[in-house]
Amino acid sequence: MSEQHLKQLNAIHKSFIINLKCVLQGSIKQILQKRNNFVIKIHSKNIKSNLLFFKNHSLCCYQQLIEIAAEDQPAKRNRFRINYVLSSLIYSHKITISLTTNELDYLPSVTKLYASAGWLEREVWDLYGIFFKDNGDLKRILTDYGFKGHPLRKDFPLTGFFELYYSLNDKRILSEPVELSQEYRVFST
Repeated sequence: MSEQHLKQLNAIHKSFIINLKCVLQGSIKQILQKRNNFVIKIHSKNIKSNLLFFKNHSLCCYQQLIEIAAEDQPAKRNRFRINYVLSSLIYSHKITISLTTNELDYLPSVTKLYASAGWLEREVWDLYGIFFKDNGDLKRILTDYGFKGHPLRKDFPLTGFFELYYSLNDKRILSEPVELSQEYRVFST
């Protein structure tokens, strides 16, 4: 890229950030620029209205929801960080909308805005336990229906709760609670 092209791109990005701050005054916490992409941190209660803006505004046109990704940070009060990755095919640009929530709150479902959100929200719910209100099909997608817990939470035990194994005697798969042997461990007081 030429130096002039980079200056034009930086001017466009500055203008974009200024316009976003003006239009979405109360809902934006922070805007970070990473190379040519933006990470916009927002309040969780504003997710639906912000995504509607980014999808329909003529300067944004983020018509495609690529990913909903979660991250667990148990030491924080709002332990879950949720990232919505949007793509604009018109402007050939991606943006990440980021928010935080805890395990007791719910997030509004965005399946009416983006059809792809249905499966993505199911995946986040299954693996992290983050509830999406008004998702009509919020059920397990990656784990078994009888599975207990959410395996990508940091407080989920590494061994899980049940052990599955094939029994040669019974010629079938058996499930038993995990028992961890403590006999070789030395505890000093």
